[in-house]
Amino acid sequence: MKAIFPGSFDPITNGHLDIIKRAARIFDQVIIVISKNTHKNGLFLPTKRFELVKGAVKQFENVEVKLVQTDLTINLVHKFHADVIIRGARNEQDFVYEQQIALMNRQMDPEVETIILFASPDCSYISSSLIREIASFRGKVANVVPENVNQALIQKMNSN
Repeated sequence: MKAIFPGSFDPITNGHLDIIKRAARIFDQVIIVISKNTHKNGLFLPTKRFELVKGAVKQFENVEVKLVQTDLTINLVHKFHADVIIRGARNEQDFVYEQQIALMNRQMDPEVETIILFASPDCSYISSSLIREIASFRGKVANVVPENVNQALIQKMNSN
């Protein structure tokens, strides 16, 4: 079975990696689909996010990374011939939000399932938004992002 894990990954976090690692054990193939979130201000350009995600997941043989233009997730499922959408939830609010999206996707295509993986307890507080904010004040985030992302954040903040 093939799954897609869509998101902006700006930046990819250890929380994302936790979900990817677990999804890679469940599915034959996992495609991480990077796109722009129209509701968020980005830190890294899409091409840089693609590079960072590729570097962070290189140890997973059955995981690939794709960069796409903004599109409906259900269209991406069809484009990549996936069977399942993977989503992560850190808490009850995330779950309710993801449930709404999953139900809307099911309304658009009843054949597509969404699997929501709950964050491991040690990752449940990590969010890309919080990391962007902490990094903007040159705070330390090395424990919550992959090393390549930490280095990119340091470089980005030092250039501003």
